[in-house]
Parts: sequence; C-alpha cells; structure tokens
Amino acid sequence: MTKNTPTRIVILTLLLAAAIFSAMLWSRSVWFPVCGVAVFALFNVIPSFVKRPDKKLRISSDGADLLTAFLALVCIECVLFPFYANYVTGWFSSSFWICFAIIFTADLTVFWNGIIRVYATSSIIGAKWRIIGIICGMIPIAHIFVLIKIIGLVRFDVKTEEDRKERNDARAADKVCKTKYPIILVHGVFFRDIRFFNYWGRIPKELEKNGATIYYGEQQSALGVAESAAEISERIKKIINETGCEKVNIIAHSKGGLDSRYAITHLGLDRYVASLTTINTPHRGCEFADWLFAKASEGFKNKLAAAYNSTLRKLGDRSPDFLSSVKDLCASECKKLNETTPDAPNVFYQSTASKINKPLRNIPPLCFTSAFVKRFDGPNDGLVSITSAKWGEKVTVLQSNSPEGISHADMIDMSRHNRKDIDILEFYVELVSDLKKRGY
Repeated sequence: MTKNTPTRIVILTLLLAAAIFSAMLWSRSVWFPVCGVAVFALFNVIPSFVKRPDKKLRISSDGADLLTAFLALVCIECVLFPFYANYVTGWFSSSFWICFAIIFTADLTVFWNGIIRVYATSSIIGAKWRIIGIICGMIPIAHIFVLIKIIGLVRFDVKTEEDRKERNDARAADKVCKTKYPIILVHGVFFRDIRFFNYWGRIPKELEKNGATIYYGEQQSALGVAESAAEISERIKKIINETGCEKVNIIAHSKGGLDSRYAITHLGLDRYVASLTTINTPHRGCEFADWLFAKASEGFKNKLAAAYNSTLRKLGDRSPDFLSSVKDLCASECKKLNETTPDAPNVFYQSTASKINKPLRNIPPLCFTSAFVKRFDGPNDGLVSITSAKWGEKVTVLQSNSPEGISHADMIDMSRHNRKDIDILEFYVELVSDLKKRGY
C-alpha cells in the first residue's frame, strides 16, 4: 500500500458516504444536500493531497483511491439502503427512489472518474487488464474481483516508484553510475534507438539519475553484422572526438552484441572500448534460424525481405538488408564469426541471459517463438537461448518464478511497467555501478 493509504481512504470514504447520504435528507434540510454536493465535488476533483514522484503517477494513484472509495461506498450502501427503505421511507415511496437515483449517479461518477484516470495513466495494467476490465465490466461478481486486481496493480506501481525515488534520493550524492567512461547503448535488429520511442524504455533515464552519461549507437535497424559494426565504430569515434572521453563502455542488446564484438576486434575499437556488456545476445546463433533458412524457398525469402526493407526505409533506414541481418543470426554464421573474432585482451567482456517460463503469458511474437526456439536451442527468452547468450568473463543469468519469466523484450524494459519479480531498472543500475567499481 502507498503511504497513509489505509487511514486516508477510510476517512475519505466515510466523508464521501456522509456527503452522498445527506442527499437522502433533502426534504428535511437544504443544507444537507448543499454540503453533500460540495464535499462530493471536492473529493472527485482532488481525492488526496499526497505528493507523488510525478504527475502521471499522482493521477493513477488518485484513480485507485477513487475506485477504492467506490467499492467501499457500494458496501456501505448495501447496508444502509435496506435500513433506509424499511425504517424511514418504505420501498415504494417516491423519496426512496429519488434518493436511489441520486446515489446511483454519484457511484457511477466516482467509478468513471477513477477508472478513466487509471486507464489513461497507468502502464502497469497494460492492454491485458484493460481488456479484461472491459469484458468483465458487466459480469456480476467478476467485475468486483477484476476491479480489486486493477487497484492492487496500481497501488504496487505507486509504491514501487515511491521506493525507487527514495532509493535514488538517498544515493544521489554517491552517483553510483558515474563511470570513468560514458555508456553507449547499442540496440538490436529491426529497431532504432530513439526513433518514435526509446528502445531502452526507462533504463537510460534511471542510469542518468544515478550519474551515468548515456549515448546511443544510432546504427540502422537491419544490416549485416559487418555493416552495423562499421556504423557503430564511426559513432563511437565521433563521441570520443567530440567529448575527449578516450574510451566508452558498451551495453549492447541482442544482435547489437555481435555488431559490437566485430567492431572491437576487426575495426580497431579495442583502443576505444573499456568494456562490452551484452544483453541476451545470440553469440552462438540460433539453430532455429538455420532451420528456417533451409526450409524457406528463395522466392518466399525475397518477398519477405522486400516487404521488411520497404517498411524499414519508411521508418528511417537508408539501406536496410533484411536477409543479411537475419542470416548473421544463424548458428552456422555465428560459428564463423566466433572463429575469426577473438576477444580483445584489453577489453572487459560480460553477458546476461534470461528465460521465459510460460510462453503464452508473454507478448507476441515471443509467446509463439519460445517453444519453437526451445526445440532447437533449449531454454530461452523467446528468441535467444541461455547457452547462446553466455559470453565473457562474467555471466549473469536472470530467472524468475513468475509465470511470464523474463523475456527478450523484458530485458530492455519494452513494456515500461514495474514487476513484482524483478526490478529491471535497478538491475541496470547495479550493472553500471559494478563497471564503476571495476574502474571503467
């Protein structure tokens, strides 16, 4: 629960209940409904005065407060309505049904005010619970349990963000992510760094809050390893020339790790790179990719490539090459790369891996590809097996007991919401903090 939530909600709900039920006494005194409407309106505009880390979080928190108040009001009304009808007005009196209409309208106002705030601002409930909420909205009993679930998710999200802010404030002076050399984030295949949205989710901002200096690889989204490596090499040299930083620390996701290794070994970047951290990179390739290439006809591959390349050009790529980018992920091609691309002795290499537990609990296409990849490559994150992702002096395998596990997309915070089983933002803070301790 968020700070002061239990006491605050109890007080606010009681006040709101008193305000609403005062309208039932409209015939006896004008002051009751006037005061009731005033309190009701104020509560709906400003449910609380508790500060939150940001405006978006405050709106979602207020929405959860309103929904909590709605549930409490319904419980109170289930007790008070029968009492009011039996001992005050009677079930068939006009005054009872007028009061019922007033209360029903008030309840709907509180509910819709709350649900709109939550749906509009909360990332943690995602598309899944938004859809479930809409489907179950008219199903008795089920809608109550769904509403309680949504409230719980928002409460958890608010608390997580408050705890994160408190943690960052406490260590602000330490600048735990202020490494000797800046961080360059290198994206994977079929995506761009910050074109339309940040590939790395909330991770860069979290690292910057803790002192890190962040740059991006800015390579095109779909090129062969050698071509991508050339663009990354030019980007790093540009950063060094403009800043005088001498070296950089690379954190690369997926194919970006292969691109970075090639650039370090073959393009002379070992002089400019202090460390390479690969995140779920297919260092040993993907056996299922070899199978797909072998099974697919040339005509099909060419049509698919043409469609992808056309789309990628519209999204900003100058010369996308779908077939080369995919072929370089095959196990056979990665074997050749590994044989000709030894690690640079003056560069620190480390890697991470993760795995999905129940594929269908993940987003498309990972929910479909995971089982297929497992058949060829073993436990995986939806695309890359744990075995393939291991590389370097230090290897970290992230696992979770949750049904979802930790997917290829989770490792770069693609969903942009907090989870109970892993704090991916803090994982990156710890990762970069370790680089700082190592002197990089």
